[in-house]
Amino acid sequence: MKKHRFRGFLLWTFLAGVTSVTGFSYYYMKLVIPDRINIVQNQEEIVQFSLPFHATLLSESEEVVLGNKSDIPKGQITITQNRQYSLYGKSKGSYKLALELFGLIRFKEIQVDVVTSQYAIPCGAPVGIYLKSHGVMVIGTGEITGLDGLPSEPAAGILRSGDYIESINGQPLETKEELAEAVDHLEGQEAVLTIRRNEELLDVSLRPVICQDGSQKLGIWVRSDTQGIGTLTYLDLNGKFGALGHGISDSDTGEVVRISNGTLFDTEIVGIEKGRVGNPGVMSGVIYYGPGSLLGEIDTNSEVGIFGTASQRLRQAMNLQPIEIGYRQDVKKGPATIRSGISGEIRDYQIEILKVDYSTSHQNKSLVIQVTDPELLALTGGIVQGMSGSPIIQNGKLVGAVTHVFIQDSTKGYGIFIENMLTH
Repeated sequence: MKKHRFRGFLLWTFLAGVTSVTGFSYYYMKLVIPDRINIVQNQEEIVQFSLPFHATLLSESEEVVLGNKSDIPKGQITITQNRQYSLYGKSKGSYKLALELFGLIRFKEIQVDVVTSQYAIPCGAPVGIYLKSHGVMVIGTGEITGLDGLPSEPAAGILRSGDYIESINGQPLETKEELAEAVDHLEGQEAVLTIRRNEELLDVSLRPVICQDGSQKLGIWVRSDTQGIGTLTYLDLNGKFGALGHGISDSDTGEVVRISNGTLFDTEIVGIEKGRVGNPGVMSGVIYYGPGSLLGEIDTNSEVGIFGTASQRLRQAMNLQPIEIGYRQDVKKGPATIRSGISGEIRDYQIEILKVDYSTSHQNKSLVIQVTDPELLALTGGIVQGMSGSPIIQNGKLVGAVTHVFIQDSTKGYGIFIENMLTH
């Protein structure tokens, strides 16, 4: 009886071990094998996957050649842990590679985009950011005391945090001041609000509460703009810019702000609070608003950054050398630099890339980096809020941007592949 139980225990232990190894192997494969690769047309790209076992890579198009250019028309190679191989794209376009485990099991497909060489200026300059939301954003609802002295909450259960009020009784809204003025002219009549919730337009009705001071209110907290300081990542050769590497989210709702437009302005860094364990540092500054300080127009606020068109002033100020764009397969663990103007002058600082996640599951947390430069560590303690967007350069190529700091270790942070920003 005891032997039977012992055998059963061994069997369950074995099955649990197999399940754990299988799960870990699946996760590891997802991590080290990219879902998408960009390669430059007519240029050989050297790629290496650190796989724990043998696999077969097959090209499903004659336009993407595996191995070496001399291998045409060879369509497949066996990849192992330490072997490098090459990809060569003959024509622009999107193609597929198939990865088979043990030559039998099709594990995944890899999209290969053959592109022309791209160049951009890695900037690293701090900038002031102003965003105008598309509609008036609802932050929350609250109680109002009416003429009878009793509290009421007319918007409760009707409006939600993150809703955008686009019009009231058919009148388009752009600012919270316009909303307040329209409500004040309702004279106790019902208000029909057109709101955008996620991607859906809805009409909801609210009756304002007349307050003891004679004003009328709907019992909602709203915001129509936001501002802050970040870092300019790149300026391309057509005058387009990208910054931050992550979207600007509302401080109350946590959601990426849906914008109608925005503006970049000059800023001056006036103080730096170093990061401590459990408390990320921050750089503080003064934003100079006005037409003479305009640096660019923002048209997009997305999960991977803010984007727009640079002003002539910004193009002239960024008198730096364009460098080649490096794609995800170009990024390796090891030394690199980040570019930042946090000290008052734009310069490069040494970092170490500790981890590279080649999958597309975490768009702006694909890299784990650590600041190693003694001067930057002395100045900031590592990465502080406001440095998001600092370009990451490795082997002479612009490969990414800083996005987040580790709360418990300000010397470390996350980064985004630059190709994720360029394909926003």
